[in-house]
Amino acid sequence: MKLREAARRAGVSHNAPYRHFPDRDALLAALAAEGFRMLGEELDGRSGGDMGEAYVRFALAHPNRFRLMFGGQLELRKHAGLREAAGRTYEALLAAFRARRDVANPERAAAAAWSLVHGLAQLMLDGHFSEGAKRPDFVREVIGAVRFAAAQRSA
Repeated sequence: MKLREAARRAGVSHNAPYRHFPDRDALLAALAAEGFRMLGEELDGRSGGDMGEAYVRFALAHPNRFRLMFGGQLELRKHAGLREAAGRTYEALLAAFRARRDVANPERAAAAAWSLVHGLAQLMLDGHFSEGAKRPDFVREVIGAVRFAAAQRSA
């Protein structure tokens, strides 16, 4: 969608967005950062599989926002607010793994968990798993099929 079209849909003049954002990428970065804040709220207070399910539900409920957040069209290094919002969301996931005593390497476990739920969300958004995804327990079963903790922490 063009910025002019977005302004029309918002009921403002076509120049109004430029009063707040220097260019289209700045506007998109702000929308993506807001998406990371929204996702963070969905993940807040959850752990384990519940956190993963919330991630996938967010993607399915906000497919365009999710694609904007992760689609690669915005460079994190160029948008400090977006980079910070994305980092806070990942830190929440990492904190959930660090809080578990049975996870030997929380950093790798968080990366594995994020990769799983992100891949699952993306595949579902793209129409894969269409039959299984109709079942309400599909996401929970997929997430439950993978174990992230490889070993007990040593005492």
